[in-house]
Amino acid sequence: MRPAVFLDRDGTLIRETDYLSDLADLEVLPGVDRALVRLRRAGFALVGVTNQSGVARGYFDLGFVERVHREIDRRLGAAGGLDAWYVCPHHPEFTGPCGCRKPAPGLVLRAVRDLGIDLARSWMVGDKASDVELGRRAGCRSALVRTGYGRETEASLVGTGSRPEVVADDLSAAVEAILNRTEDAR
Repeated sequence: MRPAVFLDRDGTLIRETDYLSDLADLEVLPGVDRALVRLRRAGFALVGVTNQSGVARGYFDLGFVERVHREIDRRLGAAGGLDAWYVCPHHPEFTGPCGCRKPAPGLVLRAVRDLGIDLARSWMVGDKASDVELGRRAGCRSALVRTGYGRETEASLVGTGSRPEVVADDLSAAVEAILNRTEDAR
């Protein structure tokens, strides 16, 4: 079993655009491709986990979400894209509760079964409190990036006891911290 880095999509890998519904608005954040190459070389599986309630809201369909993921993978160049994408298309208002909407661990647990992931050596990286909480609930460590909603999230977590192991300016800095902690653990 190998470790994984579970990656939030919007605000972590790509620019946050509030319900991305046009490929023309897709922008991979600077340095993401190089950061993912470093993780892949260190032996981590790269797994996208994303809430896409725009599907439940009728803004776009799962086919569009899949096209977005193919385009992100294509634009990641040397990183070769992610190993897998896991999507929650639900929203409690429209579809009722589910076990896959972050921070519920359903997406991560499905990836663990599908890909043979060692959760104890894995990380969840994202820009929202739900990403940090997902890491805790799934049994892996978490990193908060200050891109997307990350700065606001960081401020909201002060004094809550729900702090991630790493807080970093962007994915590149988070990867640096993850790799340093991985080296320290050896």
